[in-house]
Amino acid sequence: MKIAKNTVVTVHYKLSDAQGNLIEESEDPMVYLHGGYENTLPKIEEALDGQEVGFNTTIQVEPDDAFGEYDPALVKVEPRDRLPTPLEVGMQFEGMPEDDSEDDDALIFTVTDIADDKVVLDGNHTLAGIALRFTLNVSEVRPATDEEITHEHVHGAHGHHHDEADDELESGQDTESAAGDHFRSRPIH
Repeated sequence: MKIAKNTVVTVHYKLSDAQGNLIEESEDPMVYLHGGYENTLPKIEEALDGQEVGFNTTIQVEPDDAFGEYDPALVKVEPRDRLPTPLEVGMQFEGMPEDDSEDDDALIFTVTDIADDKVVLDGNHTLAGIALRFTLNVSEVRPATDEEITHEHVHGAHGHHHDEADDELESGQDTESAAGDHFRSRPIH
C-alpha cells in the first residue's frame, strides 16, 4: 500500500542535527495519520508521500520548516514564588506569552535556570533554531479507520492515548498550584 491521505504510517527514525550529532533515535516508532493533519512535520509527510513499506530516506529540515527560529523574546524571568515547588531545571509549564494577547495560544515554557528568587523560563521549543536531519524507515502503512479520520489522529498502539489529564484540560478545569498563577503543571507528551 502506498502512503497517501488517510493512511496510518509507522516510521522508525533517527533525529540528528545538521552536523550528524544524534539527538534522538526511536525506541518506539512514530505512528501518524498522513494527509495534512499536523501529526508530524509537513516536510516528513512530503518526503514519504507515495512511498511504501521498506522506504528509507534521510532528509534535512531547516528551522522554518521544523520548530522555528530561536526567539529571544520568548525567554522571561519570573519571581520564584509564582511557580510550584519543588522546582527543577528542565521542568515544563504551560503559560502565556508576555504580550498576553487574547489571540495567542499558550506556550510550553521550560525552566532553564533557577537563581535565588528568580526563575528563567524559555518558551522556545528545545529544537528551535536547529536544522534537523531525519533518517526515516517506513515499516507499516494501513488505511485509517473512519474514527481516526474524524478525530484527525491515530488511535491504539503508539497513537493517541486519551486519559484523565486530557479530560481536565479539555473541560477547562484548572490545575494551577495557587490562585492567580498563570502557569500550571501539564503533562508533556
